Amino acid sequence: MKALRPLVISGREVLPLIEGGKGIAVSNGESSGAWAAADGVGTFSGVNADSYDDDGSMLAQVYHGRTRRERHDELMAFAIRGGISQARIAHETASGRGRIHMNILWEMGGAEHILHGVLEGARGVIHGVTCGAGMPYRIAEITARYGVYYYPIVSSARAFRALWLRAYKKFPDNLGAVVYEDPWRAGGHNGLTNSEDPLAPEDPFPRVLALRQTMRGFGLDQVPILMAGGVWCLREWQDWIENPELGPIGFQFGTRPLLTKESPISDAWKKKLLSLKEGDVELNRFSPTGFYSSAVHNPFLQELMDRSRRQVAFSVKPIGEHTERFAVGPRGRPVYLTEADRAHAEGWVAEGFTTALRTPDTTLIFVTPAKADQILTDQIDCMGCLSACQFSNWAQNEEGTTGRKADPRSYCIQKTLQAVSHTDDCENQLMFAGHNAYRFATDPFYAGGFIPTVRQLVERIVTGD
Repeated sequence: MKALRPLVISGREVLPLIEGGKGIAVSNGESSGAWAAADGVGTFSGVNADSYDDDGSMLAQVYHGRTRRERHDELMAFAIRGGISQARIAHETASGRGRIHMNILWEMGGAEHILHGVLEGARGVIHGVTCGAGMPYRIAEITARYGVYYYPIVSSARAFRALWLRAYKKFPDNLGAVVYEDPWRAGGHNGLTNSEDPLAPEDPFPRVLALRQTMRGFGLDQVPILMAGGVWCLREWQDWIENPELGPIGFQFGTRPLLTKESPISDAWKKKLLSLKEGDVELNRFSPTGFYSSAVHNPFLQELMDRSRRQVAFSVKPIGEHTERFAVGPRGRPVYLTEADRAHAEGWVAEGFTTALRTPDTTLIFVTPAKADQILTDQIDCMGCLSACQFSNWAQNEEGTTGRKADPRSYCIQKTLQAVSHTDDCENQLMFAGHNAYRFATDPFYAGGFIPTVRQLVERIVTGD
């Protein structure tokens, strides 16, 4: 195993090992502070982070606003308070070692307002901001205002080129590194484009090399690249370390830090991770963001798959092969299906999936009445957690809508991620994970259900294993 040399990240020499930021309450001040205390870079989630009262008890995020916009304002206030709380906990836990970063999603609701609020309220505590899930053009300008480094997450050289030419070239001194996130192997939301085959993973080396060549063209030879997605042990990446073609490089770990003593996820979630098998994490496109994402195949994901399979195209008038009349809704309004699709629909109704819901793509999906009620309630209760939501049709524009019909094939992402983060329910909620998560069950380090501290994990990674 090659020796792992320190890198200068966010103004300090640290181990080139970065804790992946993840989402709601899945990396927090305690876990990120412990990672920094082990001389790496800890990253807490700035996505609706938990906050606490004066006694240290977690504050429930209860919404009182009558409108989506009122609840959206409440959500941003929760997020700012929580981000400041987690930053301070991380700072205290790190005890002056390592670096502390915050992770946000550019497509989360109120991203810019929240980022300003947290960076203002936690001045001198946060050293860098990682940001993906979209094209974060303004992240450089905002972080530079607070003397903080920015770390854009991209999945191609083309994406970074667009970001650099449009915005980042004005703030070169605050570019801490570029995070390359493998769109096939990373957990959570992924940067796959319509031109890439989700079933045909590409070798990351040529893609990262292309990113480095693009960066060199902009004079960014010494700006590190952080490899993220699919990184389990460094022994498998030896050819990347000290590779002159790639230049300075670090490694971001998203999945392995989930299974540590400091990790805030539930014991049930940790136990689930230890039991996964290869193929149990699947790429899917059910997220209300519209992005691909990687999650554990459980009953929650299966229900979404089944929901979309019970789907037929319809027309409001008989046309072409759509000649078979079919009654929809309590008023029995007619739509027209093909003969084959009417047979499918009648079969689903006979199985108890008696409610047909319209989608924005002129199709019907068939669900039980109870599921239909849940979908409608979740759409009504929307608090604007995304900049634009396909599930509820919320958008943070003047109209407060995407202009499209709400899509019942998706789900309320805020609701399920809060639930999986704060309860023991890993079966009926969305559980994001990287595609290497099955290796917990086969890696001898975790034999007998061993769960390490963050320091023990970092020490293990440094050995190459």
